[in-house]
Amino acid sequence: MLAQPLSRWLSRHGIHYGWVVIAVTFVTMLTTAGTMGLPGALIVPLGKEFGWDTTQISSALALRLVLFGLMGPFAAALIERYGVRTVVVAAVVLISAGLLLALAMTQIWHLVLFWGLIVGLGTGLTAMVLGAIVSSRWFTARRGLILGMLTASSATGQLAFLPLTAWLVEHGGWRLALVPAIVGLLLAGLLVTLFMRDRPSDIGLAPFGEDAVAVPPPVSTGAVRRAFAVLAEASGHPAFWILAGTFFVCGLSTNGLIQTHFIALCGDFGMPSVAAASTLAMMGIFDIAGTIFSGWLSDRYDNRWLLFGYYGLRGLSLLYLSYSTFTLYGLSLFAVFYGLDWIATVPPTVRLTAQTFGKERAGVVFGWIFAAHQLGAATAAFGGGFSRSEFLTYLPAFYIAGAACLVAAAACLTVRRSVPAPAAA
Repeated sequence: MLAQPLSRWLSRHGIHYGWVVIAVTFVTMLTTAGTMGLPGALIVPLGKEFGWDTTQISSALALRLVLFGLMGPFAAALIERYGVRTVVVAAVVLISAGLLLALAMTQIWHLVLFWGLIVGLGTGLTAMVLGAIVSSRWFTARRGLILGMLTASSATGQLAFLPLTAWLVEHGGWRLALVPAIVGLLLAGLLVTLFMRDRPSDIGLAPFGEDAVAVPPPVSTGAVRRAFAVLAEASGHPAFWILAGTFFVCGLSTNGLIQTHFIALCGDFGMPSVAAASTLAMMGIFDIAGTIFSGWLSDRYDNRWLLFGYYGLRGLSLLYLSYSTFTLYGLSLFAVFYGLDWIATVPPTVRLTAQTFGKERAGVVFGWIFAAHQLGAATAAFGGGFSRSEFLTYLPAFYIAGAACLVAAAACLTVRRSVPAPAAA
């Protein structure tokens, strides 16, 4: 709607319109990811009001995380078929509907339907695959840096809103805590409608870093068929399984565990929910720096060794957590090191995926790899709740995640960088 005139005005001032697209994508991913992070502050109040135990609530949240990931490859194919703007607006409508319907829920199946199914499907359409596609279409130069910025928005969004959510829960109840997320979603939907375009060629531009306007590839008419066809070809290469397996561990050790259970874990050790949520927000701040820096590094250094360092540091951080004594100093130290590494694994993983399977297939292949990430997250979301209900402590889940990270660190070094790309479909 406003893209064409704004693009011409920016061009006269030497600014590429791709930066506007990145800004809109940043806000969208930040807001929708914030919706993903809300339940981390709501487990305790939901349990108190409805009498649901941690395992029941975690089961619904695990479904949300599974769908968030499994939608990735189909989201990539749907974006190729219908365009970024249409898919993102549909996602905003779904997420907003799920949150609004949740205001009236009274039964556990309501939680499963509204937050598990509807919000899971909606947020899955705007997951990290969106950032991978937008960055690859609009930027050739500085692509790693751009992807780092968009990845940081998604990861940080899952943490940054938690202090406000926890404060609203304490002072007005969990229903009031949903209002900022709904308002943010409507704002993101408006920005996408006004300013988003699918490709630079839509407004007569070349990607940033190129001189020639690229001709869009033919539109695939079968989104589901294409997603499974790409999976069938990619799964024949060991590199796919290594990347998917290590990304499973990434989800197991981040949003499925820390985002979902950290506030409740701290509550078991006597820390108020607002203080615990503030620690998560601190992680989000350090995550912005760590992930953007990771994107910069991924353009310059061997991505296998970057992943080795990231997973190793994360594993050691999780194993340290129980020794922090949950004091302000101990948790601040954990927040710094863990936050720098929260989702820094994404830029190197995406870059290895593109190098291995080609730029045009990278979005769909990464979508399947990201699905493995969310299966790991769902495993941790359910496993953490099971550990708390059965053993009265979350700590076994954190020990297992830390050990798994150390295994993933070693596995990353076995990725072959020069695997032939699949044949054209």
